[in-house]
Amino acid sequence: MPPPSPTPALTFSEAALRSGLVTERQLRKVVELTQSEADDVLASTLVKGGVLTSYQAQQLRAGRTKLTLGPYLITDWIGQGGMGQVFKAVHQVMGRVCAVKVLPLEKSTDVSSESFRREIRVQAGLDSPYIVRAYDAGQDGSVQYLVTEYVPGTDLRRLVRSNGPLSMTHAAMIISQAARGLQYAHEMGLVHRDVKPGNILVTPEGQAKVSDIGLAAWTMGLDDDPRAGKIVGTADYLSPEQIRNPMSVGPASDIYALGCTLYYTVTGKVPFPGGDTKSKCKRHCEQTPWHPRKFTPELSEDFVDTIADMMEKNPARRTSSAGEVAERLELWCDTAAEAIDRPIERQAWTAPPPPGSPPIADVHVIDADDHASHSEGGAGNVPSASSLSLGGVSESHHSAGILDPERRVRRARKSHALPIAIALAIAIPISMLVGAIIGFLVRGSV
Repeated sequence: MPPPSPTPALTFSEAALRSGLVTERQLRKVVELTQSEADDVLASTLVKGGVLTSYQAQQLRAGRTKLTLGPYLITDWIGQGGMGQVFKAVHQVMGRVCAVKVLPLEKSTDVSSESFRREIRVQAGLDSPYIVRAYDAGQDGSVQYLVTEYVPGTDLRRLVRSNGPLSMTHAAMIISQAARGLQYAHEMGLVHRDVKPGNILVTPEGQAKVSDIGLAAWTMGLDDDPRAGKIVGTADYLSPEQIRNPMSVGPASDIYALGCTLYYTVTGKVPFPGGDTKSKCKRHCEQTPWHPRKFTPELSEDFVDTIADMMEKNPARRTSSAGEVAERLELWCDTAAEAIDRPIERQAWTAPPPPGSPPIADVHVIDADDHASHSEGGAGNVPSASSLSLGGVSESHHSAGILDPERRVRRARKSHALPIAIALAIAIPISMLVGAIIGFLVRGSV
């Protein structure tokens, strides 16, 4: 007996009708209008007419007809993060636009599902304009999903990559809002654990919201996974105390990560670029980054001081709260404000260690970085909402943490008033003399 013939692929028309997104009447009308039944012609016409989105048309052309999750109709693909695929969707009854996060299948165990529901209940109780709100959670077949507020715009990492380093005013406006969101979460007893530019969403109007608060620990499986006690976060933004003792994570760890984020925002560089995870961890604990003005000379000393205070390696000496971060950054949110000159002692900005520095003991980091969330997908690689090849969490490097005592270098901020005064005292008389000579010569030639 010959093997059964393979099931023929659906045409675009068949897929569109089966999905329920297009009616027979609409399809006939398009055929009459275009005098064509070609898939590309039908798809582009339905998109132009507002019947389908470009994403939906791509999925239907690929033969994927399930474009719903529970009561939510998927309209676009946003990206991929530590929690899995993220889609734009609309509630089919209420019409509310939202973001739907499809969770990795490996998180669908009974124990993990209960942990997830517990975290969602906590997040659902958060109500701050600076935090992405959680609306709903559900399950469609074997796929669990989280529904959150849809924030139009981009994330801070994409914004910096597209536009370059932000000005002090622009950066202060964004980070101060994120700090307010973190302060609210900290007051509610939550620690983010994975503060980074990719988790700060920015609207076209400049409003910033922190995403995934309270979910980093769940995403990394701390409640039901043997990796509990390992470092959770993204290597470029890990605080020294997270590296030395992952169980000591607290609000101060979020402040350090936010300081690293502010450093990135105004320089376009992570504090410790290059190297592997254990190298980054060593430098977070023992070294200091390049001075931010190496990359952005126009940064004021007070602004640099603010970054340095947030990135103090000793959490006891770090900026005391996210609320204080927001207050200090208000200085640059108002461009007319003037900095108050005050001496502050802190670690010096120094160069990172040269290549070939002695290696440190291996560290085990559960890296929550979401590289895929920062690249646009084309027609060939945009996943479907029902796709089960969801991004999980990568692990790299093993063993204990860094236990070497940190080396502190304290300095008083240097005053630049005297050199500037001397320079002005010399420059002003010279410029006046030159002006007088030029004026004399011009008048003499008339």
